[in-house]
Amino acid sequence: MTTPSQPAEAAAPPSGRRPCDRHRAVTRSLLGYGVLAGPFYAVVSLIQAVTRRGFDLAHHDWSLLANGSFGWIQIANLVLSGAMVLAAAVGMHRALAGTPGCRWVPRLVGGYGVGLVLAGAFVADPANGFPAGTPAGPATAISWHGLLHLAAGGLGFLCLIAACLVFARRSLRLGHRGWALYSTLSGVLFLLSFAGITSGSSSAPVVLGFTAGVLIAWAWLAAVSVQLYRATPKPGA
Repeated sequence: MTTPSQPAEAAAPPSGRRPCDRHRAVTRSLLGYGVLAGPFYAVVSLIQAVTRRGFDLAHHDWSLLANGSFGWIQIANLVLSGAMVLAAAVGMHRALAGTPGCRWVPRLVGGYGVGLVLAGAFVADPANGFPAGTPAGPATAISWHGLLHLAAGGLGFLCLIAACLVFARRSLRLGHRGWALYSTLSGVLFLLSFAGITSGSSSAPVVLGFTAGVLIAWAWLAAVSVQLYRATPKPGA
């Protein structure tokens, strides 16, 4: 016995958003956090830097803001910024699937996010006269949480530097020479600024140079997130 064939329109998916639409929407939303994370971190840090007594932008790095009675603000800033970077890393994993750099770029960016979260969980030691009442100069002894802060921050920075260089290699393979140059310069400049701050110097050129390096790195993350966001088709497209 034969059965009537199923109408073609019955086999089609129901009207409304297609499955791939939701995937694209989620991917684009996650990449948006890569754009928001840097400005959020910088604005919250700068507001504290200009309002907290004794903090000097030319001689104190932003990690020191986690100390004192209002230190919880910077701790939350680091943790929330790190969480946003982790979300962006997931978005990059989804956006880069099946293309060069699809494994290591998201992993390295995620490593930076983890570093930020841990740097917030383990507070840097007071130093160079901040908070008020702290002796001038570097800390004479490093606490366990100060040591873990340095380790987490350093590992996170190295992950982001590596992400810049891996993305540069990916861009070169795809023939995007402008992106390759931009990513390489961002990674190298951030590395140089990081090398300067690891010397322990609190001189204005070193501290301001490191701050500039951090901003350059955040700008790179935002730019890459925007590029991948635009490359991900809009839902329904």
